[in-house]
Amino acid sequence: MTAPVFEDVDPASDCGCPGCVHGRRAAPRPPSGRGRPAARGVVVVAAASAALATVPPAAALAPDHSPHRQALPGDGAPDTPQGAKAPLHGQAGRPGGPATAPIPATTRTQIINRAKVWVAAQVPYSMYAFWSDGYRQDCSGYVSMAWGLPNNEWTGSLGQFGVKITKEELQPGDILLYHNPDNPEKGSHVVIFGGWTDHTHTSYTVYEQTPPHTRRQATPYPYWSNADKYVPYRYKGVTKAAAVAPPAADGKAVAPHPGAAGSGPGAPASHGVPGYPGRRYFRPGAANDHVTRLGAQLVKKGFGRFYDLGPGPHWGDSDRRAVEAFQRAQGWRGGAADGYPGPETWRRLFA
Repeated sequence: MTAPVFEDVDPASDCGCPGCVHGRRAAPRPPSGRGRPAARGVVVVAAASAALATVPPAAALAPDHSPHRQALPGDGAPDTPQGAKAPLHGQAGRPGGPATAPIPATTRTQIINRAKVWVAAQVPYSMYAFWSDGYRQDCSGYVSMAWGLPNNEWTGSLGQFGVKITKEELQPGDILLYHNPDNPEKGSHVVIFGGWTDHTHTSYTVYEQTPPHTRRQATPYPYWSNADKYVPYRYKGVTKAAAVAPPAADGKAVAPHPGAAGSGPGAPASHGVPGYPGRRYFRPGAANDHVTRLGAQLVKKGFGRFYDLGPGPHWGDSDRRAVEAFQRAQGWRGGAADGYPGPETWRRLFA
């Protein structure tokens, strides 16, 4: 893990962000006195004034509201200042209408798919700006967007939209919340759980909004820093309804294939596929001969590049990525290519 990178920034006199306000209060006053130190100060001021004369006034005086430090992937402690609870904003920055559904229903597939949109767009981190979808571009605004909440919440209010769960109960779409009441704006963080990356449950895929932009990466459980303070939560509005299926090549809607999370009873070939044991055998932490057989067939079909040591009995991220690649090779997209084998995935793989 690389050392965190910090940047000393003098607090701007007219900046209202928490860092600058705190810096103005804590900054020591310059010592008073006469003689050569004062003379040197006059020279420095004169040089600075000459330099600023070449800069447009707007650029010279505009307060810098960007985070005081840019976090690097895996640096262990991203600086994630967050804004307060706020309504959704439009592209013009105006508050949206009042919320009508305090806890809208959604599926796990929809939560992760929304989270992936910001990752693909590399939405810049900001505790002041709002993305085109109306959500604030900080960690809590990101979770509010992924959960489909009617407002921009913050770490102090997100908990009321979920229920506390245990580590063993975590599933994609749940969150890990750290709210620090002593420093709620800059001492708190929240991330989206995307699934375990190993059978020991020591690492998971995280979706998070952190400087410089939204990212998805493997992260040690529960997080790089403040490991004893992150609490798992499950969104109260999660349902088991069928996910929205992508359109077929001819433009007609099709039912999601049975390998998709949340596929309903109307999905084609939901059962009756020879050899398919059931989706429960391919969940994070599962260990059985079906996982080994699946991995061996994936290698045979040309998807063995995801395995470092070859397929084995423990379901892991290598299996999930190999299955996802196979599903995408069938032309499936979105929730239909979630990396978990359903009956139709199994039928095509072993055909």
